[in-house]
Amino acid sequence: MAAAPSFSSPPWYAQCAARLMHLWFFKATGTAAFMGVFFYGYFAVLRSPIGPVTVMPVTRIDEWVAFWPSAFYLYASLWVYTSLVPALQPTLFRLVVYGLGIGALCLTGLLIFSFFPTTVPYVFSDWGTDPSLSLLRRLDMAGNAWPSLHVATALFTAMCLHRLLRGLGAPAWVRAGNWFWCVLIVYSTMAIKQHVLWDVLAGIVLGLLFGMLYLKLEKRLAD
Repeated sequence: MAAAPSFSSPPWYAQCAARLMHLWFFKATGTAAFMGVFFYGYFAVLRSPIGPVTVMPVTRIDEWVAFWPSAFYLYASLWVYTSLVPALQPTLFRLVVYGLGIGALCLTGLLIFSFFPTTVPYVFSDWGTDPSLSLLRRLDMAGNAWPSLHVATALFTAMCLHRLLRGLGAPAWVRAGNWFWCVLIVYSTMAIKQHVLWDVLAGIVLGLLFGMLYLKLEKRLAD
């Protein structure tokens, strides 16, 4: 009797490519629209704070982290990094659930910024020598500091991406690279002096909280 044929799943990178192509136009336009709405709200809150703005205190660790202008590119890579999770969602339903999760995280951050406006004390005269940092300073004005939404969304993304990569059977070095990218983004927020340690710690708490809630909800919906 002939042996039954064996069927194996495609390699993880082939599955990633297939997911990237699935609903790609909807994912791309949806992600761009989400970012547009977020930035509209972010800058509206930044330019019209409710009440006095609190200057976040600097710690010894903030003083140890050297100012590194080139870390701006790590900082800006968040927008590529966060786009990976919606791009890799396998179905429209899971894409919508993810959108609700990241949306709830961002909305919570904006509400905190509205009622507890904060800023960082750094003013660097040599920022003007770096056009990227100079533009960031003019746009962001080092406000909406606590908690760092940059850190919160990076950690939320790392947690979601870890589950996606594990489900696709990605090797350990790919999953480790995901977390390494997250750590670099977190580090960059302090290296360009856009945030202080207290902002980063609060961002970690916010990201962990929403990451765990989202992954628990996603698992329940999948069961």
